Amino acid sequence: MEPKIGIKEENLATVAHSLSQILADEYVLYTKTKKAHWNVEGVDFYNKHLFFEQQYEQLDDIIDTIAERIRILGHYAPASLKEYLNLTHLSEHPIDKNDSLSYIKELLADHESIMIHLRENIARFAEILRDLGTSDYITGLMETHEKMAWMLRSHLK
Repeated sequence: MEPKIGIKEENLATVAHSLSQILADEYVLYTKTKKAHWNVEGVDFYNKHLFFEQQYEQLDDIIDTIAERIRILGHYAPASLKEYLNLTHLSEHPIDKNDSLSYIKELLADHESIMIHLRENIARFAEILRDLGTSDYITGLMETHEKMAWMLRSHLK
């Protein structure tokens, strides 16, 4: 049964597709953060191991809420690595060392990229696609990424 929530069906499909792309970005970032958690080495190992764990747990919650938002809009969330790799705009860059600063710089760049993408879609969702709920949701998501990025950036000072 299609949701009757005051948004045109074609707009729901467009928003769901855009959210699927955001979900893919979040899943790729989650995986990269898990990699940092598992593989970080150095004198700051324990603190950064815990720090990356906090970050990937936040991302896990984000992933779940995005998928639920897609379902609320009457569409199915992508849930395979193949789909995520086809939808994401993030990429993997080989890291020469498993030190915390290398991981932090890469993760920070991804958070910033996601924030820019989210910011570009806030007005589009509200004004063009008439979905104020998703616009509000990604505004909050952008703010979460701003805080996560600040936490990463603070390690680089």
